[in-house]
Amino acid sequence: MLNENLKTIRKSKGLSQQELAVRLNVVRQTVSKWEQGLSVPDSDMLISISEALETPVSTLLGENVKESEVDDLKTISAKLEVINLQLAQRKNTRKRILLWILIVLCTVTAVIFAVLLEWQSPYLGWDYTDPETAVLGVAFHSFEWLFVRAAPIIFIGAVIGIVQKLWS
Repeated sequence: MLNENLKTIRKSKGLSQQELAVRLNVVRQTVSKWEQGLSVPDSDMLISISEALETPVSTLLGENVKESEVDDLKTISAKLEVINLQLAQRKNTRKRILLWILIVLCTVTAVIFAVLLEWQSPYLGWDYTDPETAVLGVAFHSFEWLFVRAAPIIFIGAVIGIVQKLWS
């Protein structure tokens, strides 16, 4: 019965033995043997055949099985459970990434603040008669001024974010 169904379904899909064999990664002779009833595909190959022909395995085997609504609901429920697990994993991954970004932001802010504190504004002693030095000194002073004022806000925001991510 499998051999007849396989041949009929293959032809109805407009596939040659060679085309089906290519889709299944087997040689054409294997498909020919299945259709002649000289050999039978294993269970994994049956699943591959059903996918290639877009036909249920039960149809290939000649059974007309009608699944009940309970089975349909179980199948849908199982698929939804898998999707929910995948979404939860994705959410946890994003949560961990955000947590590490906030930790790195805190660390970088603290390191830059410590470096600026250690340097004690060295540009204040520079000779500003040279235009290039003056531009560099103004740029450095602007960065330091902005950073010293923004660093506490950045740091506190990152710490609050870390605490929220750890508790949620």
